[in-house]
Amino acid sequence: MSTSQPAGHLIVECLVEQGVELAFGVPGESFLAVLDGFHAYGERIRFVVNRQEGGAAFMAEAHGKLTGRPGVCFVTRGPGATNASIGVHNAFQDSTPMVLFVGDVGSDFRDREAFQEVDYGSFFGPSTKGFAKRVERIDDANRIPEYIARAFATAMNGRPGPVVVVLPEDMLRATTTARPLRRVEAVEPWSDPGALRTLRELLLKSQRPLVIAGGGGWTPQAAQALQRFAENWKLPVANAFRFQDTFDNHHPLYAGDVGIAINPKLAERVRQSDLILAIGPRLGEMTTSGYTLLEAPRPKQALVHIHASAEELNRVYQADLAINAGMSSAARSLEVLSAPTELPWEAWSAAAHADYLANLEPQALAGLPPESPRGAVDMVEVVGLLQKHLPADAAITNGAGNFASWVHRYFRYHGLAKGHKTQLAPTSGAMGYGVPAGIAANIATGRIAFTIAGDGDFLMNGQELATASQHGGKSIIVLLNNGMFGTIRMHQEREYPTKVSGTALRNPDFCALAQAYGYAAERVTETAQFEAALLRALAAETGTLIEIPLDPEVITTRGTLSTITKAAQARG
Repeated sequence: MSTSQPAGHLIVECLVEQGVELAFGVPGESFLAVLDGFHAYGERIRFVVNRQEGGAAFMAEAHGKLTGRPGVCFVTRGPGATNASIGVHNAFQDSTPMVLFVGDVGSDFRDREAFQEVDYGSFFGPSTKGFAKRVERIDDANRIPEYIARAFATAMNGRPGPVVVVLPEDMLRATTTARPLRRVEAVEPWSDPGALRTLRELLLKSQRPLVIAGGGGWTPQAAQALQRFAENWKLPVANAFRFQDTFDNHHPLYAGDVGIAINPKLAERVRQSDLILAIGPRLGEMTTSGYTLLEAPRPKQALVHIHASAEELNRVYQADLAINAGMSSAARSLEVLSAPTELPWEAWSAAAHADYLANLEPQALAGLPPESPRGAVDMVEVVGLLQKHLPADAAITNGAGNFASWVHRYFRYHGLAKGHKTQLAPTSGAMGYGVPAGIAANIATGRIAFTIAGDGDFLMNGQELATASQHGGKSIIVLLNNGMFGTIRMHQEREYPTKVSGTALRNPDFCALAQAYGYAAERVTETAQFEAALLRALAAETGTLIEIPLDPEVITTRGTLSTITKAAQARG
């Protein structure tokens, strides 16, 4: 006979059965029974207490990216759930498996606009226009195993994404003899053999093919199979926006990243290509430069689109060949696709990689003095030192802002094929992601976690440094402080030159703030100071924040703020 236990304990036991070792969240009175479950199962699962639900949800999303299994987050009703919604939206746009558990009002108070009550089905409404893949409410404690197993399956199957599970307070206090269901594994669709033959025929007709790889669902084994496919066919491979570790940036077939601030030569190569093989990405606005590199709905290039979700195929782009397959099965199918001994595009592929290498060479920024053509702290040299000293398995994280462009352009990400996911970045453009993501990566893996942040971006979730100190996590944060919301100021100067409004920032003493949270901190004002500061951070027992005051003129890797203003004024 099964032993009875509180439903809140069964929730945690089901998570343990699913292989969950870490859960993130902010406590709430609505799920006290679950918190008691974490206490009961404390030797098998760890509950990381965050300081704000947005940071908790970002940590869970980052954990899902790292592991390929759902990151788990617990929040309370109303304000807790709405705060966490930013992480759910990021998981949706990034195709990251995640499960958000929301403690809710009791069933006897439902639909009365009780304290902090929200209709989660409406708020997180599942669709390609919403937040979550599925929203469910557990009203019967005996069905907890069914709902949790389904949540994990839904989060991982097809296009990975977030699931929201609502937990009424009275249900969690009930007792049940139900037992967890066994661990759920993702079920992948397999490439149709006929489609693979058609793909091979399209390749043989091509002169200028280009692979764009990215999206969710990749594993090291899938990335290795993709690499073998590219090598067999001598194909140039570009990575989709903020999936720059899908294909190793050090590989001679790497062509660069297709996203914001794309290498102009790569953008032209995408336009000139006669065959695009999109393997994994959903081909969103950022990867397609506003649906211009590939025109929607019918690209000028022949398009083969391989995606894990049948609903995503032909939703925005009409493909010449659409293949519904998961990344592991797709890559394994592609690697055994026989290639001829001679291919007409070897020079094309070599030129694509040469363009990428040339884009790593920096240029002086117009308007800055010759003795410091990229500012008092040369960010190109800073990124070079990161490349030199960070281990190959370091997790590189960022939120949203022009500050990220220095790492995106100049850092060469080690690919998943080498065994580790190394980039954690929000394709949704969510500010405040990098700090909690870096902390989560270090807590979860023990690996070095490096975060680049802006002053506006850091203060979105800087409070999570307290979480790092409390739970033994640490990260290295380089904070670029230019006293403004830099990306918006750049757009403002382009559209409304010299009319500064709403983008200036008065900042705290970031070093003192970091030290108050338990991080080491120092300020670097010259390029020559950075290497020693980085080495101290790598050797430190705690996390470290390195603040770099950045000249507001140094707004992008290619131009200054004043050149943008002058160009806007010249247009009239």
